[in-house]
Amino acid sequence: MSMPAEHTLDAPVDLAAELARCAAGERDALRRIYDAEGARMIGVALRIVGRRAVAEEVVHDAFLQIWQKAAGFAPERGHARSWLYAIVRHRALNVLRVETRTDLVEDFEPMGLTSAEEDAEAIVSRLSEASALRRCLERLDPTRRSLIVLAYVHGLTHGELAGRLRVPLGTMKSWMRRSLSSLRECLP
Repeated sequence: MSMPAEHTLDAPVDLAAELARCAAGERDALRRIYDAEGARMIGVALRIVGRRAVAEEVVHDAFLQIWQKAAGFAPERGHARSWLYAIVRHRALNVLRVETRTDLVEDFEPMGLTSAEEDAEAIVSRLSEASALRRCLERLDPTRRSLIVLAYVHGLTHGELAGRLRVPLGTMKSWMRRSLSSLRECLP
């Protein structure tokens, strides 16, 4: 006696149908795509960027893009799997391009961008102890708190921050996005 398709453990996922569900706002569809393809996508990204943590960031960013652009997938123009992997490859190659540009500027200190600045901890400590912003900033990891201060008080760009910490631009953008999201959730 055979089981219905939805109960079969190895049933293939209809990626095109799942993308249509993503376009309709069904978050579980994105999870099903990730469960079906995520490990292979990390493998593709890893072959391109060469570092597991960066590959995971690439796939994370790719899934954000997949969610946002799912409505743009047109099955008549190609296979869903090809569309998904094109996004991953594009993100990974962008990370490599940015890393190459960042590597050209070995360090920002020779450009005079460090010692004149007040450090993030001193700035946060000057905020009123009753301040919601101070309370929320103190909940962040010290590195993430410093990034927020450097970006919003000192005006450093994502690229400058990525160069300082020697991380890919995509990683820096993800860190900033997550840090700002944490602040938004914390602030009334």
